[in-house]
Amino acid sequence: MQYKIPVQIENEDPIVLGLSLRQLAILMIGGWIAYSIFTWLAPSVWTEVAALPAIIVAMLAFMIAVFKSSEMTFIPFILTLIRFHTNDKERKWQKWVDSFQPIDIGFVTSESQKKDEDIDFQSKIDKINQLDDKLNKI
Repeated sequence: MQYKIPVQIENEDPIVLGLSLRQLAILMIGGWIAYSIFTWLAPSVWTEVAALPAIIVAMLAFMIAVFKSSEMTFIPFILTLIRFHTNDKERKWQKWVDSFQPIDIGFVTSESQKKDEDIDFQSKIDKINQLDDKLNKI
């Protein structure tokens, strides 16, 4: 029995007005914070003055909800930006090391902690020759 595997499994499905569940949740939380700020400030100042920070918070929540840059949403983009500015601007390639892991976002190593490893090529050549001899005997 064969099953079709979806190609774009990580894409979010739009629910209402082209917004996904995550975006709607961000908008609802941002709207709730904006409304709370407005109701907290309205009794002590004019409603126009109380509406200003509420509108700013609502607009910020909207921008966070719909933000997408290079297929990254807001949080991964900010974490990548922080990592870029905390680590060296130049990335040194290391053999057998995977790309950035999410757990390593704030990890910074200094040059003094890095060590140079000498590779013993003669032992590797000997192992290859031994393997070659074993394969020839088969």
